[in-house]
This record gives sequence, structure tokens and C-alpha cells, in this order.
Amino acid sequence: MYVDNFFGVLFIFGLVCAILFVIVCLPLWLVLHYSRSKRAHRILAREDREELQRLEDHAEELAERVDTLEKILDHSAPRWRRTHSERE
Repeated sequence: MYVDNFFGVLFIFGLVCAILFVIVCLPLWLVLHYSRSKRAHRILAREDREELQRLEDHAEELAERVDTLEKILDHSAPRWRRTHSERE
């Protein structure tokens, strides 16, 4: 009798623990997990924006250099554009 009563109480205790875990711990764990992952994505997005800004600045510098080289070529070899277009 005592053993049957002990396993019944143990079963009820395990059931109560499982229900408390599902009701309290699991939602809290999910909320904290996804809020942390969302924050991590936001941080990565900020780093990506900074990298994109750096690349955009670098592209503008390269475009200025190409414009300068074209001006130099226009001055020193005025027919370079026609020669280049005839090759294509």
C-alpha cells in the first residue's frame, strides 16, 4: 500500500512539475531566446550598414579617380574614346 501511494504521489509531483515547466519556464525561455537573437541580428545589421557605408565611400573615391583619368586621357590623347569603342 505504501509503495502504491508513494508512486502515485511521485507521479502527481512529476505531472505538476511538467505543467509548471510548460506554463512558466518554456514561454520565458522562448521570449528571452528570441529577444536575444533579434538583438544579435540588429547588431549585425548595424555592422553591415557601416561596412556598406565604407564601401560606398570607397566607390565614390574610385569614381573620382576614373573621372580624373578620363580627363587626363581626353587632354593627352583626345581620340582614345573612339579607339576604345572601335575595338568593341
